[in-house]
Amino acid sequence: MPNIISLPHKFSLFEEHWCPKVIARLNGQEIKVIKVQGEFPWHSHELEDEFFLVWKGEFRVEFRDHIARMGPGDCIVVPRGVEHRTCAEAEAEILCFEPAGVLNTGDLDDPVFTVPRSVVI
Repeated sequence: MPNIISLPHKFSLFEEHWCPKVIARLNGQEIKVIKVQGEFPWHSHELEDEFFLVWKGEFRVEFRDHIARMGPGDCIVVPRGVEHRTCAEAEAEILCFEPAGVLNTGDLDDPVFTVPRSVVI
């Protein structure tokens, strides 16, 4: 039997920034919650699109030619192969939908920002 997922509860379970946590899986996709603050490094995902939905706070996705600024309820799809970085001046809470097993830093080898794949909470 499926269970209800409480987003406020899931976000309350962790404090760290830029460490995606899987809250559900469907059709080969993972739905992740992420607390963000500061700037994530420039990167791209060669084979995967990413969908970001702002749950709380202000969030932006920077591209080389423009910046997408978002608030609660706003969302964006970053197409595969498009270089981008994500940023938030103050802490924000984000949902990300992407194929299972995607490395959060994509094509970038960065020991500070790269986290284990598919961590479930």
